[in-house]
Amino acid sequence: MSGNTPLIVTRQGAIVTLQFNRPEALNALDLPMAQALLAAVRAIAADTGVRAVVLKGAGRAFIAGGDLATLHANPAQGARDLLVPLNATLQLLQQIDAPVIAQVHGAAAGGGLSLMLMCDFVLAADGTKFNLAYINLGTSCDVGGSWALPRLVGLRHALEIALLGDAFTADDALRLGLVNRVVPAPELDRTTQAFAERLANGPTKAYGQMRRLLRTSFDRDLGAQLAAEAQSFDTCAHTADMREGLQAFVDKRKPRFQGR
Repeated sequence: MSGNTPLIVTRQGAIVTLQFNRPEALNALDLPMAQALLAAVRAIAADTGVRAVVLKGAGRAFIAGGDLATLHANPAQGARDLLVPLNATLQLLQQIDAPVIAQVHGAAAGGGLSLMLMCDFVLAADGTKFNLAYINLGTSCDVGGSWALPRLVGLRHALEIALLGDAFTADDALRLGLVNRVVPAPELDRTTQAFAERLANGPTKAYGQMRRLLRTSFDRDLGAQLAAEAQSFDTCAHTADMREGLQAFVDKRKPRFQGR
């Protein structure tokens, strides 16, 4: 594991893990890390063999936010430089079929929390601390935080989290619906791997259609959503996985999905 590599990319079967690797800075997002993340996600988007993606952090934290050294000298330009690759990454992550899992421990703050919120699933170690934190620096949020937060917790809770800037615990995050599971820290790797394997063995194309339907449903009226559902179902009807799912139902066995 190289300390000079801002992002470590590993692959196990159909699962790709992206590990943020600035442990000495609690994985604060700087420009080399943001650029490396975009390059990795572009490669994932071009590879139909990827069926699950895991984001995790090296060392003591997931991501403690944006790199303050990058922002301190010139806050406006520093933010613009960081957000170009980060925003492009978020768009790509929403377009791929493979579900995205955040494996979170230690701390998730600022841009790290925003990135976590944009993932499909979050598995957190007990003892993790969360803080949107932007308001404590006198700024508003980025990296999709203002889009994801009210969708996950509702406007009232989102305003409290964003405007007060208080830290909260993993149990708080679970209660609010910000994470899916809280597990003992020693079990986080194993639990995340099992979770990712379950998803990687699922109907990947259907996952992609479903996750996009759910994420865009807030932006459509009922008629438009029904039309989008019909189109997505038609797309799935032409996949090998749906044919396998139907045959498995007839055969009274567990389906063997191939992700195509």
